[in-house]
Formats: sequence, C-alpha cells, structure tokens
Amino acid sequence: MADNVPTPGTSRRRFLDWLLGRTLTTWLLSTSLGGLVLAVVYPAGRYIIPPKTGESAATSVTVPINPNDLLPNHAEIFKFGSRPGLLVRTASGELRAFSATCTHLGCIVQYRPDIGHIWCACHNGHFDLNGHNIEGPPPAPLETYVVNARGDQIVVSRRP
Repeated sequence: MADNVPTPGTSRRRFLDWLLGRTLTTWLLSTSLGGLVLAVVYPAGRYIIPPKTGESAATSVTVPINPNDLLPNHAEIFKFGSRPGLLVRTASGELRAFSATCTHLGCIVQYRPDIGHIWCACHNGHFDLNGHNIEGPPPAPLETYVVNARGDQIVVSRRP
C-alpha cells in the first residue's frame, strides 16, 4: 500500500485515522507556515509604509512659552492640536514655527543648535530654518506656521 491509503476492505476506524491524520497534519503545517510568514511580513510592511494620520482640527494655538524665555538659537516643542509643533528662535532672534512631524515616516524632529537647523534622528533627515528638506530621505518640506508674539504670549496659526 502506498502512503498507507486505506483499501475498500479496511475498517472505518482505520479510514478515519488516516483521514484525520492527513488533514490535521496538512492543516497544522500550512497554518504554522502561514503564521510564520505573517509574523515576518506584517511588521516589515508596517515599518515600510508610513501610518495614515488625520489632520489636526486646530487652526491656531497659544503656545505656553513666554517669548522672552526662548533664547536665540534654541527651540521648544509644543502641542498644535493633536500633533507636535516646533517653535524656533533663530540666531538673529526671529521666531519660526513648523510641524514637528518628519515628512518621511512621521518621526518627531528637533532643532539642533550645533548645526543650526532642524534634524530628524530616525533616518538623518535635515531641514533648513524655512522648513525645506536639505538632506536625507524626507520627500517634502515641513509644514510652516505663522507666528505672532503679543506681549508675553505666542500665537501660532496655520497658513491660510
């Protein structure tokens, strides 16, 4: 007998043992391999494809930073709706604000005073103080915001 295939004269019990043994083994093998492939492919795919995020509903925010507390050539991260923003005081004293979300994979960017521009640590992306991508993998510039300093308050708004 090839593969222990039951013949017409065999018992019902032997036939069921053969059927369940073959299908159960095949099912276990296919689900195990399928699970292994899924366990490897799914995380890799989630890493490569950036997540979809909704737009923030906020059009302007009052930043909880006193303009006099932000020294030249320094920056602070603030909350702009549901997303982070970056408020930078340039070396010349001008206030500028940007979305703090990198346009490559959505990492949080930071201002580096030692190099004088905005940097994304995830994949070494660089942006100038106008928000333009100047080095690395980011495909687009950062979103820039309008900054108004009124007395001891800073109001940051989306561009119209």
